[in-house]
Amino acid sequence: MFNMTVEGSFSAAHAIREYPGVCQRLHGHNYRVVVRLTGDKLDKLGMLVDYVDVKRALTEALSSFDHRYLNEVDDFLEVNPTCEELARVIYRRFKAALLTTDDLRGRVAVADVTIYESEKTGVGYGE
Repeated sequence: MFNMTVEGSFSAAHAIREYPGVCQRLHGHNYRVVVRLTGDKLDKLGMLVDYVDVKRALTEALSSFDHRYLNEVDDFLEVNPTCEELARVIYRRFKAALLTTDDLRGRVAVADVTIYESEKTGVGYGE
């Protein structure tokens, strides 16, 4: 089994509605995003998937969050933009952006996406 990881990042602000503490106020993070792919079959070039394609899909998945107030992004109008919810949304966007062919869907799995809102705290999501 092969495992591949690629990292991305974005900066954004949010406020956790109804949180009983300071995180209910507007604040921001420099988020680090790690995607992990798995598969046991390589393509004809000997690659699980081209890094160029993974980076493109990750950039696409993150583009609507960078330098935004997350509470105003459509995905978070009704749910809090917590690290958990961000991980779920980014996982689904990334998976849709990367696995665009039958070949990739047959060989590659998105194991999980982990979002770090600080150096020491993060949340992973996978399906």
